[in-house]
Amino acid sequence: MDFFTAQDHARRKTGHLVVLMILAVLALIVVTTLAVAIAFHFMNGGQVGAQAHTAGQGMWSALSVELVGVVAIAVLAVVVLGGMFKQRQLSRGGRAVAEALGGREINLNTRDSDERRILNVVEEMAIASGTPVPPVYVMEEEGINAFAAGYRPSDAVIGITRGTIRHLTREELQGVVAHEFSHILHGDMRLNIRLVSVLHGILIIGLLGGMLLRSMRMRRVGGSKRDNSGVVILGLGAALMLIGYAGTFFGNLIKSAVSRQREYLADASAVQFTRNPKGIGNALVKVGAHAQGSRLQAPQAAEFSHLFFGQGVRLSQMMATHPPIKDRVQRIMPDWDGSFEVSWPASQAESATPDSEDETTRPGLRRTGVLAAAVLTGASARTAITSMGQPDQRHLAQAQATLDALPERIRTAAHEPYAARALMYALLLSDDQAVREHQLKVLEEAALPDVYRELTNYAPDVLNLDVQLRLPLIELALPALKSLSLGQGQHFRLCIERLIQADGHVSLFEWTLHQLLLNNLGEQVSGLSNLKLKDLQQECQRLLAVLAAAGQEDAAEINAALKVAEGELPFSLSAIEDADDMQALSMAVERLRRLQPLQKPALLQAMACCIEHSGVIRPAEAELFRVIADILDCPMPPLLVEEPLVDEETPATVD
Repeated sequence: MDFFTAQDHARRKTGHLVVLMILAVLALIVVTTLAVAIAFHFMNGGQVGAQAHTAGQGMWSALSVELVGVVAIAVLAVVVLGGMFKQRQLSRGGRAVAEALGGREINLNTRDSDERRILNVVEEMAIASGTPVPPVYVMEEEGINAFAAGYRPSDAVIGITRGTIRHLTREELQGVVAHEFSHILHGDMRLNIRLVSVLHGILIIGLLGGMLLRSMRMRRVGGSKRDNSGVVILGLGAALMLIGYAGTFFGNLIKSAVSRQREYLADASAVQFTRNPKGIGNALVKVGAHAQGSRLQAPQAAEFSHLFFGQGVRLSQMMATHPPIKDRVQRIMPDWDGSFEVSWPASQAESATPDSEDETTRPGLRRTGVLAAAVLTGASARTAITSMGQPDQRHLAQAQATLDALPERIRTAAHEPYAARALMYALLLSDDQAVREHQLKVLEEAALPDVYRELTNYAPDVLNLDVQLRLPLIELALPALKSLSLGQGQHFRLCIERLIQADGHVSLFEWTLHQLLLNNLGEQVSGLSNLKLKDLQQECQRLLAVLAAAGQEDAAEINAALKVAEGELPFSLSAIEDADDMQALSMAVERLRRLQPLQKPALLQAMACCIEHSGVIRPAEAELFRVIADILDCPMPPLLVEEPLVDEETPATVD
């Protein structure tokens, strides 16, 4: 299943779940109406026993259109408001989930070797899959477990227990993290977090019943033979509790059934990503062998049980959110002997730390140094499109090589909030000395003194950085930039805008960097994805004309590139005179965000044809191509290079 089909399938599955939840709410309305009718009957002095038949008629007579309507509105209001309240609590995406589970964000410059190792693995996986590098949270739990949470890749986080990073080897961590990235890539996160909100809305009914029961503690029940209201309220509270928890029971059944199937798919994706079945397979074996398994002690673990890598709480087989460990291992490693016997090392020294890793501990690692200079000419961009949502070992190896190619000083700086801001400013400094001096003067007045100091420290290194490493550096700095407070983030974006405007002209790279930061750091409002390509002809025309001009200078070649691209679209294309109007491009891209999911492949294929037309993919083309994919919520893996570098003097292009 390709990325776009998987995304569409996830959206359809969301629709099916909504239907099932509506049916559950309707059942709650029916049962609640009956409970209220019975309560009204007894409050009006109804009797049972010899007059049971008459009492039954009385209860039925209590039912009316008005009563059903009032109860339906009340139940819907409780469920909707309860769900909205929970959704608001989780509005920050993955960070809200991680903090609710007691997670602590790992300091990007941590000296803890275990934490450093998991950060390195997550960075490699993110760059290999084309997703923003997510923050990593550690839960101080002994069980072996992990999760991915968020609404979009830009607000996703990876959570992992201390037991996981302590007991698993690097290749086993790769398998677990690749499993979680599958949930990010295939839209599982959004579905999972929405389920939490809906189920909370249903649970609210049970909580209201509990409140009614607690309110009776201060009231004398049965104090008067004629006053049976206390008994009625007691019964109504108990009924509401049963109704609420019954609704939650059936909701959890739906959640568990969906979750189990998706765990199998994520396991398979992890194997494809790493090309190493033993990584995730042995990790699952260790879960089965561990005394605590994958169970968590966090009070909120049950609420988020369907997010985890392994079964986080004790549940019956029918309610389990994950398939049995044995079934998962046997699917991944058919030769497995069924034994959970594991020799736990006395210490984790055998788990390689970043400084001691070599080609034997990091499968597929290329030699350090500058990446291969030439991008695959043929269909490299189209290959990246087909790899969306299902990257493989080639992309992982290239991500490792990319990170190794970054100077250690720059890579370390990208993990620190002050230095990360300085690196982004440095990427925007002009090669022209006069313009650069003016930009520095603007920044000196606008930027924080500490950040400006870091800029002067790192600017020479960034100016000498290979152009193909610009995009990976931005991706690497995102977690540090996401850690900024609201005020710091606003000030950072203001400085970026002033720096871009300093010379009175917005270059394509300046626009690309700004859009990438906005898309991942700003609060993007998800609008309706209801437009087709034929509704966006002018916007496609603008985008592809800019892309063609970025790769060719000759007018005839620009027209030829557009001619090739229009073969993927339902309309013709032509060059435009103002291809350097970045404001018009921004407006076009905002409209393109509303493109229907299954319409996106055609646009991306048109872009791929355009940049591959000349046979050489320039840095500006590749950067724009991947940033537009990011804006469209289509994680684009890096364009694969043809060969590892042999001669460092080979002219550089882009990754």
